[in-house]
Amino acid sequence: MAKTIKEINERIKKGKAVVVTAEEIIDIVEKKGPKKAAKEVDVVTTGTFGPMCSSAAYINIGHGKPKIKLGGGRACINGVPAYTGLAAADLIIGANALPDDDPRNKVFPGEFNYGGGHVIEDLVSGKDLKLIATAYGTDCYPGKKLETYINIKDLNEAVLFNPRNAYQNYNVAVNLHKDRPIYTYMGVLRPNLGNANYCSAGQLSPLLNDPYYETIGVGTKIFLGGGIGFVAWHGTQHNPKVLRRKSGVPRTPAGTVAVIGDLKQMKSGWLTGVSMLGYGVTLTVGIGIPIPILNEQICRYTAIKDEEILTKIVDYSKDYPEGNKRNLGEVNYAQLRSGKIFIKRKEIPAGGLSSYSKAVEIANILKKWIKKEKFLLTEPVAKIPDDKSGYTFKPLKLRPIAE
Repeated sequence: MAKTIKEINERIKKGKAVVVTAEEIIDIVEKKGPKKAAKEVDVVTTGTFGPMCSSAAYINIGHGKPKIKLGGGRACINGVPAYTGLAAADLIIGANALPDDDPRNKVFPGEFNYGGGHVIEDLVSGKDLKLIATAYGTDCYPGKKLETYINIKDLNEAVLFNPRNAYQNYNVAVNLHKDRPIYTYMGVLRPNLGNANYCSAGQLSPLLNDPYYETIGVGTKIFLGGGIGFVAWHGTQHNPKVLRRKSGVPRTPAGTVAVIGDLKQMKSGWLTGVSMLGYGVTLTVGIGIPIPILNEQICRYTAIKDEEILTKIVDYSKDYPEGNKRNLGEVNYAQLRSGKIFIKRKEIPAGGLSSYSKAVEIANILKKWIKKEKFLLTEPVAKIPDDKSGYTFKPLKLRPIAE
């Protein structure tokens, strides 16, 4: 028995929709089977909360007197450079941006106490932020310098736009170096397989519950940063043609989504600036995506369990930075969430950079919104490329530049 999103929305409007989280659907399918569960359940909610570097905000500050053309000039928000190349009054602040006077890794490992991710968090928190900008001046925009405080409530637009979020599975990172710790976007990795770090909500993660992107597409409405957002496109580094299990779940990093939403609706608890020792700054983002149970197969996908999701172990001391494809083995997320895994018969402590408890909270908030008729599902207007679409992810091809 197949359903449509329109039919599910009608049930939501009438207060009759059956909505469960990606944790809850596992028990339901085990007890009743996927066929009966698909008839009874209308929506499964997912969630993830972890560092997502490819994140940014764009804002429009409006025009003052005299008018100033920020485009082509320079601007800093709380000392962090913002990109001015769009137009006269538009700015972009990226999650990885750093103040010019940050020592970076000159004193290693660098602390990276404040950057773009923190600016976005402070903006959403409603704090006054110091904007300093310079311009070259034109006949229509004669201003050459601007110093003011900005606040999200006064901005014309404040939009979160993240080109790559919600990775579908990811590496487990380890360090094979004999005696030196390394500092990476996967956190600090102790030498000689001293620890293993991972970053995924496993069975709660959105794209692992829809492995072939059958319900998640361009235009899908989502929980984003505590507010409502949308899938804008497939994300950068989207790579659907990877090794998968029979269930369709990828065994390596695969799909990603680009997302967009109104920052004025969002909350700082779901958008948090993060300092990563020896690496830089980023933004931890909360994302939740509803999966409409349109048929039995989609129901099967959403009942995926941590022990059924495999991911590869990668050495970040040599193999990852040099682009080697060596795989040190595979583990599942049940093993990772237990706090220890085994590599080469050695027991290694495992830690997650993403928060499973926060992912559960997101899935439950989204469930509550739908049940209270505050959130209707949307029909995707375009499909995200899957492994049969012909889309290919290509690494950089180095082409020497002649002197």
